[in-house]
Amino acid sequence: MPKDATDPAQTAVGRRQVCHGAVSAAQADMLGATVVPGWAPGSLPDGAVLPHLWHWVAFPPTAPMDDLGPDGHPRLGGFLPDLGLNRRMWASGSLRFLRPLHVGEALTLTSEIASVDRKDTAGGPMAFVTVRHRIDGETGPAIAEDQTIVYLQIPPEFRAPKAIPAPDAPAFDRTVAITTPLLFRYSAATFNAHRIHYDRPYAIDVEHYPGLVVHGPLQATLVMAAATAHRGSPPTAFSFRGLHPMFDDHDLRVIGVDQPDGTLALCTAAPAGHQGMQATAGWS
Repeated sequence: MPKDATDPAQTAVGRRQVCHGAVSAAQADMLGATVVPGWAPGSLPDGAVLPHLWHWVAFPPTAPMDDLGPDGHPRLGGFLPDLGLNRRMWASGSLRFLRPLHVGEALTLTSEIASVDRKDTAGGPMAFVTVRHRIDGETGPAIAEDQTIVYLQIPPEFRAPKAIPAPDAPAFDRTVAITTPLLFRYSAATFNAHRIHYDRPYAIDVEHYPGLVVHGPLQATLVMAAATAHRGSPPTAFSFRGLHPMFDDHDLRVIGVDQPDGTLALCTAAPAGHQGMQATAGWS
């Protein structure tokens, strides 16, 4: 059957945008004070190597207030397509790190919608939008990143996904305290206005979550830091996917398991034991 040329799911594929940005020393301080225990202000001055995943603060979504949707996200229908579904989240990602980035370095983000896949599930319609990013620094390509965003309808009530237990006998198992200021600060550092992370009445009454939601990118950033500390150097490849939303009513475990092939299997988990995010880090 031929594809509908007017279907936004198809007309979006191949759409590109280019953004310019940087991570200033002030932004690095904001993020470091949020995610690094005992952070000393000024630890990352101009020219310092940027920790992996901190490039996520380099290109803030600067849509004006009039262009925000009721959830706090920039309205759909611009770069990202409007697929008629009222919830969207960062579902997974994979990254290859080609060379280090530095604080204050001029960066260019080139993004292209690689695919849009609709699915009918028992819980209702879903769509997965994969965006291919390339981050160039002042001396050329630095990061190749694929980001998959899931679209779905807000359900009438929260139904927890199937719980996947955390691994036994990990190489490390650290606990990060999840607090409302932490979630607010990470939203502020990344200029993320999605209300599920800081607006409790909205998260509970509108999106029907049991509490504030811990950002997927925040979990990935904490996992990446733990992986780097465990191996003594940052990985050259990293992938992650969300399994179960994590909330502010419990702390977050960050767990790593060394694999025979040299990779590191990682996850976040609730104290009760179920995983929130799975990730894999590799060193070449």
